Amino acid sequence: MAGIYIHVPFCLSKCIYCGFYSVASTRDKELYVKTLLDEIRIRRDYLPHAPLQTLYFGGGTPSLLTADELSQILRQVEHYYDTSNLTEITLEANPEQLTQDYCSTLRELGINRLSIGVQSFQEHVLRFMGRRHTAQQALDAVGNARQAGFDNISIDLIYGVAERTDTEWEQDLDTAFSLPIRHLSCYALTAEENSRLYKQIQGGKHAPVDDEQAARQYDLLIEKITASGTPERPGFEQYEISNLCQPDFESRHNSAYWSHTPYLGLGPAAHSFDGHSRQWNPANLKHYAENIQCGRMCEEREELSPTDIYNETILLSLRTHKGLLLDEIASHYGEKRVQDIIRHFESNVPTIWYENAAGRLRLTAKGLWFADGIAENLFIVD
Repeated sequence: MAGIYIHVPFCLSKCIYCGFYSVASTRDKELYVKTLLDEIRIRRDYLPHAPLQTLYFGGGTPSLLTADELSQILRQVEHYYDTSNLTEITLEANPEQLTQDYCSTLRELGINRLSIGVQSFQEHVLRFMGRRHTAQQALDAVGNARQAGFDNISIDLIYGVAERTDTEWEQDLDTAFSLPIRHLSCYALTAEENSRLYKQIQGGKHAPVDDEQAARQYDLLIEKITASGTPERPGFEQYEISNLCQPDFESRHNSAYWSHTPYLGLGPAAHSFDGHSRQWNPANLKHYAENIQCGRMCEEREELSPTDIYNETILLSLRTHKGLLLDEIASHYGEKRVQDIIRHFESNVPTIWYENAAGRLRLTAKGLWFADGIAENLFIVD
């Protein structure tokens, strides 16, 4: 088993861009924890005899869970799953919760990686996004985590925000690269259909997301990555379109998603993948609890055809620095398919956007910006 993802659906308030399932209340945490413990037990055979390698608490805001709640969940996982190979336990956190005491408690529980939702170090940008923390709290959170013994710290930033200038985006990147972090995730702002931002755009209260600004700020990010190293500190490398890290500090959990490795998703709205199908829980805490109480393992299920698997392989592989392994494509789908892919690139994709060497076809940093469009042109349509 690649890993377990646990969705924690609680927030104190909703950010303007968020399209994930969450509730702006912690009132039902007791119900959630009880149900989650039951689901961990009930779904222990979803991927039988597979040792657990990663555990990821996502949200929502997992850092709203208390030490006791996290301890109960971790003990239940250890009881029902083979954790002998468990090397990465990640908790997503908001800066305002990462006090020195809380960080120390997380380390004592065995959590060894933090993913901190910073998004910006500009106060006016944080206010626009609906973030509850200040820039100083973000800096303090990283410092508290490092002081508590966390060596594997990641932060998130969002670019393409109309309220932030290119100069301010550069300042955010300079601040991020000055911190004792090992990993950085940078996402372009998108208007998810069920987000407040989407509703504001539809209602004419906010301008549409500016794709040209986002592309320009992506280019600034690439420039900063190139210059991120110092004689005393290794630089960052882009290993997926939105993710960069120092050597050997990739997110092992997310990397498993991109390599099509099976995983189990627990909690409301969580998705699972067993190599052949996807299943997902209802995006509603009470409906989720009712399902688990009745012994229903998921809300819906989608069987993936060989064409689905192929198309997803193309899409996911082209988003990463590993790219397409042409020998693997040939062994699964035939040499003709590989030749079709190569011909498409040679005829339709600018040479500065990709490289084809040693049996690996991958996009350059510039080409990664166009990864989804390039992949779609390679899809098989039944």
